[in-house]
Amino acid sequence: MKAIIISIAISLLSIMAKGQNQSELNAKAKLEYEKIDKDLNQTYQKIVQNYKADTIFIKSMKDAQLLWIKFRDAQAKMKFPPYINSNESILPMCKYYYLIELTNSRVKELNQWLKGTEEGNVCAGSIKSK
Repeated sequence: MKAIIISIAISLLSIMAKGQNQSELNAKAKLEYEKIDKDLNQTYQKIVQNYKADTIFIKSMKDAQLLWIKFRDAQAKMKFPPYINSNESILPMCKYYYLIELTNSRVKELNQWLKGTEEGNVCAGSIKSK
């Protein structure tokens, strides 16, 4: 987590050193978020494909993912409320970096179902053994 924050801070400093205006910085942050969101969707689709025979799990995962998306959006709105004229400030950029942080965490969480677990892990639940 610390590494992600440091990486974001370094990215911000290098971008700002290039003299970009706030609109450009906001747009760049949005593109970075869209990239990790695409990674999340690809991870999700791989899990659906790998577990397609387990219809009960797939339904549960779909329900959980829809709720997680609502949670993610509510978290971002709570941290960065939609104030009037906030699009012209640094807030959109910060919001996108927060969304990146939340989404990265979710991708790591979902990857458990792709990596699998060690044989004999009795509490693995729906995660397949390697």
